[in-house]
Amino acid sequence: MKQIVIAIDGPAGAGKSTVSRTLAARLGYRYVDTGAMYRVIGVLAAERGIELDAADQLAELCDQVDITFESGADGAVTRANGRDVSDLIRSGPAGQLASKVSTVPVVRERLVAAQRRLGAGGGVVMEGRDIGTVVFPDAPLKVFLDASPAERARRRAVELQARGEGVDLVAMERDIAERDARDRSRAHSPLRAAPDAHVIDSTDCSVDAIVTELVALAQTIERA
Repeated sequence: MKQIVIAIDGPAGAGKSTVSRTLAARLGYRYVDTGAMYRVIGVLAAERGIELDAADQLAELCDQVDITFESGADGAVTRANGRDVSDLIRSGPAGQLASKVSTVPVVRERLVAAQRRLGAGGGVVMEGRDIGTVVFPDAPLKVFLDASPAERARRRAVELQARGEGVDLVAMERDIAERDARDRSRAHSPLRAAPDAHVIDSTDCSVDAIVTELVALAQTIERA
């Protein structure tokens, strides 16, 4: 059977990472978290004192950083030039940094090119916010995962609390609303569902139910 590209998009907290990792494991595919790539650039820019709208410096940073993904005992491991940044990029501030650098066109251009290289040849589950619309618009299987803002804030709060971070749920909902506004209104690659995407509301849906549905869809396409 042929191996395909599976594009999974959606806003923060919709369940993309858990669904994508589980789906990749079930199918024996590689997993690529494109949101992590923007988080890496945002965090490294902050570490190096690069302004988040400094296009030339951000472009140079993108060119200098080799971002790779590995499967680890506790989930996916993200490395930047060999350095394990998995925990660093999952903090609350890292998400806001990612959202800001992702509005810079040259950053998106550099990272989209890298994402296309990672997905070349298929056999990959790639999650993000513009995979089915920009990175792989011809992907055989496109999915748009969503959930209510309140549920997405609750999930994010649980994730951060598990990392030992204090959480203000009201502030979390506000941050999610602000990030949604940036992602959906940006001129370059705005967050939206592809016209032919399978739209799934994960608010009251289990991961297993969603993955089972997507495995069936993927296998049907693989056999075609």
